[in-house]
This record gives sequence, C-alpha cells and structure tokens, in this order.
Amino acid sequence: MAGLPCESVVLLCRAETEKVDGRAVRRSLNATGRYVRQPTKDEKSQALMEEHGVGYSLSGLVAQMRENDMQWQQGEVTVKLAKAYGYCWGVERAVRMAYEARNANPDKKLYITNEIIHNPEVNQRLRELDIEIFEDDAEEGKDYARISEGDVVIFPAFGATVQEMQLFKDRGVKMVDTTCPWVAKVWNSVDQHSRKSYTSVIHGKYSHEETIATASFADTYIIVRDLAEAQMVVDYILKGGDREAFLKHFEKAVSSGFDPDRDLERVGLANQTTMLKGDTQEIGKMLERTMMAKYGPAELNNHFMLMDTICDATQERQDAMYEIIDDPSINMMLVVGGFNSSNTSHLQEIAEHKGLPSFWVDSAARIDVENNKLLHKTGWGELKETTNWLPEGPLTIAVTSGASTPDKAVEEVLDRVFRIKDPSFAGIAAKECKPMEVPDEDH
Repeated sequence: MAGLPCESVVLLCRAETEKVDGRAVRRSLNATGRYVRQPTKDEKSQALMEEHGVGYSLSGLVAQMRENDMQWQQGEVTVKLAKAYGYCWGVERAVRMAYEARNANPDKKLYITNEIIHNPEVNQRLRELDIEIFEDDAEEGKDYARISEGDVVIFPAFGATVQEMQLFKDRGVKMVDTTCPWVAKVWNSVDQHSRKSYTSVIHGKYSHEETIATASFADTYIIVRDLAEAQMVVDYILKGGDREAFLKHFEKAVSSGFDPDRDLERVGLANQTTMLKGDTQEIGKMLERTMMAKYGPAELNNHFMLMDTICDATQERQDAMYEIIDDPSINMMLVVGGFNSSNTSHLQEIAEHKGLPSFWVDSAARIDVENNKLLHKTGWGELKETTNWLPEGPLTIAVTSGASTPDKAVEEVLDRVFRIKDPSFAGIAAKECKPMEVPDEDH
C-alpha cells in the first residue's frame, strides 16, 4: 500500500483502527440523492439481458422444462431438473440493476467493487458493457484512487463493507446498491449483536466477499468455517485452553484485538447466506447447549442470541438437491455453477455425500463433445478430467445449478450432453413460456 492513502486502498484498514456505525452509514446513503437500491424494471435492460443470456430463460430448454413438470426427454436421455435451481431472486435482481445502471448512465464510468455474482460468463458480459470490475489483491487490497466524483459505483450482490460505503459516500459518486436483501438481513442481525454487546460468531469463509462485508458491521467477531471450527470455539468457552494456539488458528478470522477469554462470554450467531443450512443450524444448537451448560438455563438469553438469517433461496436449493438425489431412477448428477461459488460447491457436496456420480462444471466450455470428455470440479476443490463420462444407452440425468447461474448456462451444458449422445442433434426449438415469478419488492 506504499504511496497510497488508506481511503483509496480498502483492506478494512479503517475497521482495524476505529469503530464504524454500520447502520448509521447505510441510512445516511439515502440522504445523498446519489443512492439507488431498487431495480427500475427497465424494459430495454431486460431485453438486453435476454439477448445476452444472463437472465431467466423465457423460451429455451429450461423455460420449457418448467412447464413440463421439470423434465425433458431427448432421445435416450431423460433430464430431471431440481425443483429449486439456478438464479435466485437476489442474484437476478443484482444483474438486472447492473444492466439498468449502464443504460441509465451511458456516458459515465461504471465500476463494481467486486464480481457482481460468482459466474464468469455474467461478469464477462458486464465487462463488455464497459463496466470495470475490481478484484481484490491479497497484499495490496483494492485501489479505488481512480474513482472520482460523478462516477457510478455498483455494490455487488454480496454487498460492500461499511468502510467502502463511507468512502464512496464521501467521494461524491453515484452508488447503485445491488446487495441481496437476504444478505442485508444478516447485517441487521450482526448490528443487533454489536448494539447489545454480543460477539458475532459468523458461520462462513473468512475470505468470501459476503463474509468480509458482514464482518465489517460487527464490533467483535469470530468466523468459523465448519462444525470442526465451531467445536473449537465451544470447547474454549467451556474448558478454556491454549489462548495463543487458539488465536493463531483463527488469526485471519477474528476482529482486531479479539480476546477469547473476554469475547466469548456473550455470543450471537450469523451466517454467510450460501453455507449449508444444516451446518448453520447445528452450530446454533452447539452454541446454545454450551451457554446453557456454562451459565444455566436462566441466564441463556444473556449469553446467546439467535436470529433467523438462513437464506430461503439457499435452503430451497439444498432441499431440492436432497430430494432429487433420492430419486432411484437417477444415474448421475450435473451441477452447473461458477467454480468460486460457495453455494454451488455445497450442492456438489450433497451429491458426493450420497455417493451419486456427480459432475460440477462452470460452463459448457468444460465439455469436449468430440471426445466425450469433461473437466469438472469436486466438492473438495480438485479439478479432474474424466473421459467417457457419458455411457452408452439410456440415461437419466438430474440437473441443478447454483444461485449465481443463469438458465442459459444450464441450457448450453445440456446442449453438449445431447450432442454427445446424438451427433445429429440440432438444438431445441424456442418456445415462448410463462415468465418466472419474482417478488414485487417495494422496500
């Protein structure tokens, strides 16, 4: 960061030296006259999204499957689509707002503080619209020095940190806030923790953009990735232990000055919205049992706070995944979504834990039609190449996709599947279908 002021390079450097009232900052944005936090339902932008294949399918294979009991028969291949899959409302809303921002500001410089969502094709489309996406450098942070008054800055679906919001408010830029309302719900929970002097135990990945933003709203926090790390926390609460070893393990996942002997006496649970619902719920039960055991039932509410912050969309996709893998007719699973997508990785993990052959691809480009070969990712992060992955004869494939995956990506993957099984396959004829129903937000 040499030579650059703290306010131009955001690493949460300000969060380490001062307390920021996140709720007050968020509320102050409305008063600037430069803050947009709702889509405008602009028809021109919607049409361009359809043309680019970054919205809900209106006439392609996925749209037609929605009207055909979530199934499709193509030659020897039967495809079954999970009941809940793909783009969630918050993600589609964020992409729509980015397209609307470009259309509403044709002569302005547009920037996004991070990838709008975890999908490479969608982010590339935004770059083609001359929207610059900032990427975080682990050492140097994000250099916002070139953003100046009059420019347009888009906050992604994962949200932005309190420090970033304050920075852009002070700099006089127009702010388009596409933060998913479910993420904002988690922020409200963390804000309550801080106001009542509870430490936020955040179930998430400390390097994930959403968790970084959520942590910026907390006065004191510790981030646990999984049940094993949650067990470390509850063990320390009950038994104490090696303080230095504990802090070493969580050195990148705690607030500045975190003291486990002081800061684990009163805790509240929050979560990264894309984490496994069951794990978040179990961590909540672990913390509740621990505080009850240490302080007694009568004192539980003085030492543990629980608010429901599990995202409906994440829960619905995971529940649909559990349902479809129990279908005895399924031969294999296809999971489509960005390789850096947390919620997609959890969908893949569910299939793997079931023992069902499952292939996770981020785009159709991973599938080699001529050689019946594909490059795919496992739930534990390994990239693998598999040859002859589609067997001969009749085949039933279950398909799902991550919450950051547009329908077009699924359609392109299935197109290659059909072409492997039948070289004469010429595509699916378009058919106008009923549009997806989305919430009519008025907030």
